[in-house]
Order: sequence, then structure tokens, then C-alpha cells
Amino acid sequence: MKLLLFISNTFIKTMGITQPSPTAANRAAWFIFVMLSGVLAIVATIAFLAIHWASHR
Repeated sequence: MKLLLFISNTFIKTMGITQPSPTAANRAAWFIFVMLSGVLAIVATIAFLAIHWASHR
């Protein structure tokens, strides 16, 4: 959980977002984790499909 909070706090500070309260920080950490995981999954899927498509041409 500490790593998740560290990543969340780094994201919040980098983007200039107002620091949340401790309870909101946990919720924000999970939200940011889910969103970043979703973006990474989409990028990986697109990369896989592009490589797959390019190798079969």
C-alpha cells in the first residue's frame, strides 16, 4: 500500500492537484492505480496488435 500511496502522491504533486485528506488519499490512490493500469493495458494491447498485424504482412 505504501508504494501505491507513493505513486499517487507523486502523481498528485506532479500534476499540481490539491493534496487530499488522508481518507481521500487512499481512495485517490486506488483511483489513480486503476486508471494507470487501464491506460497501460490499452497501450500494451495496441502494441501487441500492431506487432501481430505487422508480422503477418
